[in-house]
Amino acid sequence: MNYQLDEIDKKILDFLVENTRMPFTEIAKQMDVSAGTIHVRVKKMEDAGIILGSSLNLDYGKLDYHFTAFIGILLTKSNRTQEVLKELSSIPNVIEASVISGKYNIFCKVRAKNTNDAKRIIYQIDDIQDVMRTESMISMEEYLSDKNRLINAISI
Repeated sequence: MNYQLDEIDKKILDFLVENTRMPFTEIAKQMDVSAGTIHVRVKKMEDAGIILGSSLNLDYGKLDYHFTAFIGILLTKSNRTQEVLKELSSIPNVIEASVISGKYNIFCKVRAKNTNDAKRIIYQIDDIQDVMRTESMISMEEYLSDKNRLINAISI
């Protein structure tokens, strides 16, 4: 389905990006349209695959996960990438994984409680079949983490 966003859709997305839990009735009131209009527009954007659901942003530091690392993973065989990704998805501390070009086959982001916890996770990744080696980079500070920030810059 090829869905073209218009100005109303963009405004709805702006509200939902700011607060995914904002009631449709509140969005409708602020936009001076009916709640039914908001519901229908959101449903169309969901059906078109533009809206993939809603998410929750957590402060992992407040949950005692203060350690963040990025892990580059080099595989023995590129054709094993999908199987390794499935194995990575079974490790809850791996919160992002991307297939990339360049030095590594896969690059992932890991959250851990401390260095010992991170070491355990890295060893777990190293033990996955066809992982030749890993390289870890420790995050000293996360400055920007906003998956929805691009929508504010997209012009209709």
